[in-house]
Amino acid sequence: MANKKGKRRRFGAVRQYRSGRWTASYLGPDGERIRADETFATKKDAEIWLSQVEADLSRGDWRAPDAGAVNFGVYAEKWVEERELAVRTEDLYRHLLRLHILPAFAGLDLDEITAPRVREWRAERLRATKAKTTVAKAYRLLKGILETAVDDDLITRNPCRIKGAGKESAAERRIATVAQVDALADAIGIRWRLMVYLGAYGPMRPEELAGLRRRDVDVDSLVIRVRVAEPERTNGKRAPGPTKSDAGARVVVLPPFLRKEVKRHLDWFAEKGPDGLVFVGEKGAAFRRTTFGRKWRRAREVAGLPDGFRFYDLRHTGHTLSTRSGATLRDTMVRAGQSSEKAALIYQHSDEERQREVAAGLDDLVRAERAKHHTDDRAHHEEDPSAG
Repeated sequence: MANKKGKRRRFGAVRQYRSGRWTASYLGPDGERIRADETFATKKDAEIWLSQVEADLSRGDWRAPDAGAVNFGVYAEKWVEERELAVRTEDLYRHLLRLHILPAFAGLDLDEITAPRVREWRAERLRATKAKTTVAKAYRLLKGILETAVDDDLITRNPCRIKGAGKESAAERRIATVAQVDALADAIGIRWRLMVYLGAYGPMRPEELAGLRRRDVDVDSLVIRVRVAEPERTNGKRAPGPTKSDAGARVVVLPPFLRKEVKRHLDWFAEKGPDGLVFVGEKGAAFRRTTFGRKWRRAREVAGLPDGFRFYDLRHTGHTLSTRSGATLRDTMVRAGQSSEKAALIYQHSDEERQREVAAGLDDLVRAERAKHHTDDRAHHEEDPSAG
């Protein structure tokens, strides 16, 4: 549109309707004409609007007016699908979306999710679930999805701005004593006792134990080669794959006191053949988390451990005992299959010979604790004949 001097506007165009109000439009980066979604009382107001759009374009802050008109539920599902996630992580994300995020936001477009709405949603989740850790996980997932929407130029700013809302305050990990580990192994039943010992003195993750094959266990040298992990998905199916990290594929040297336990388990319970599973259920199938969980809870009660003590906490027990037996931080990391980005640890080394020394030290410590425990029991019976 030409102005009063007959010159065409440098950016955009303004036009007056018969009603007397003004409209403004401009050509977007893709060459399509974009019209203001509102009318203006004066020509100057329309020109000011165009000036703001031009400034956004020059700064790189411009986005299409309908960019945020993307359904959050559709975008979130696509966000999960496009990422190369570990199966357990994908299951967790879908669980959090289904139960905590989509009920509140699935019907909204991305640009309709505002900071006040996010604050209200988080407060409601905290009241409803009482599980601060779960709410923190859900908040982090929501924030991650919306951060990608910012990167995709669908929204200008992430509405998740609550400081510390995504942080989890993990409780102090519990440590079992040697006597409690033995009590767990005794109470859980002979088929599963080796799993308890490998969880503590391996120390191996549940998904690593699930994927253990006969060919991975060398009874003569008391060596276990951890090659794969088979986590159980929420649908009950196993998902064979790599270990949690590159450091997870490792050689574990067991303490000598486990020799009898390993040999007996392989003879009595493991599947036949080199590819046979080391741990299978009573009916011959791969063990299920739910079935094992019931046995674990009963054994935990018998062993006198608190309700919050998880099978995974056996790893922390193993870390602690290894350190007490003389293992360095690097030794413990290698043994547990953990990785770290700390530069100081890169230059430390823990070969198989050193791992044998650690295992021997662990063997001495456990034997000494057991001997002490038995001595205390005998002394108690001698002092109190009625105890028998």
